[in-house]
Amino acid sequence: MTTWPNIYLQDSASPLMEQLIIFHDHIMLILMTIVTTVTYIIMILFFNKYTDRNMLEGQMIELIWTITPAMTLFFIATPSLRLLYLMDEINNPMMTTKAVGHQWYWTYEYSDFNDMEFDSYMNQENKNMRLLDVDNRMVLPSNINVRMIVTSADVIHSWTIPSVGVKIDGTPGRLNQASMMLNRNGLLFGQCSEICGTNHSFMPIVVESVPFNHFI
Repeated sequence: MTTWPNIYLQDSASPLMEQLIIFHDHIMLILMTIVTTVTYIIMILFFNKYTDRNMLEGQMIELIWTITPAMTLFFIATPSLRLLYLMDEINNPMMTTKAVGHQWYWTYEYSDFNDMEFDSYMNQENKNMRLLDVDNRMVLPSNINVRMIVTSADVIHSWTIPSVGVKIDGTPGRLNQASMMLNRNGLLFGQCSEICGTNHSFMPIVVESVPFNHFI
């Protein structure tokens, strides 16, 4: 869960989020290298008083500033495309759950367990977890592949848990799905991430990750 002093990403609760954090650090390293290099060159040009009136072309420097950005984009695009395919992959899920967005609460369905269904509203009595806790949490087992199906009954919603690296839009008349594996036990918090009306800020998401034998 994000707290006020936290200026970084949340601790990962899934292998996918671990890969996203590594990719974020990889991109930040490249960006800081580019910013430092460009700033250094600008400072040199700003304070340098020398000119060369005989220089008409510089094929070598043109070759360098053409190849270098191309190689930089290659090192960014390769892990990015790999992550995109990993996020879309559905790896033989052991169970399927469904979330239906409403104005302004969530309905969860466990279709593998005799059509178990319940509504999840924001818990207004818990002052310590303001705008985050709910009355009925969705319980999922850890360390297994879970297929999450999200849809909506009215307007567009978005089922999002940052620490898992999952953000699935809930669109009326459409089923969107994603695969996730929780590798840590505990409470995972999220919120609707698509502006869906007056009480958009008051439809939190809480997933309780438990060991598989406790879930059964």
